[in-house]
Amino acid sequence: MRTLNYLLLAVRDPLKSAELYSKLLGREPVERSKTFVLYVLPTGLKIGLWLADEMKPTPKPAGGVEISFSEESKDSVRATYAEWTRLGLKVVQEPTDMDFGFTFVVEDPDGHRLRPFVLANNPR
Repeated sequence: MRTLNYLLLAVRDPLKSAELYSKLLGREPVERSKTFVLYVLPTGLKIGLWLADEMKPTPKPAGGVEISFSEESKDSVRATYAEWTRLGLKVVQEPTDMDFGFTFVVEDPDGHRLRPFVLANNPR
């Protein structure tokens, strides 16, 4: 049986990207080199930051991936927004109610989208 448990993001500078992702994920990577950085999350999901110039086959231009983070409440989404905007991330969608829930979107320096959200049916 196939298991989706690994995301690879093409980045311009894995070590520089790791400075940001360590803050976003609240943990340090388990592996770190000039060409690759690996995080293992408590859920078992692995996120790799791979130097785009070293990937074979060569990826399309970096960016274009959206990673979603579920939150506990609208207040926690707002707190994440405040934290991430202080980090200087580019806001591409301000906090807003959508049909599925309350959310916002920022981009990392490589153009990957990060979307925290809380589902609309969440009582909090």
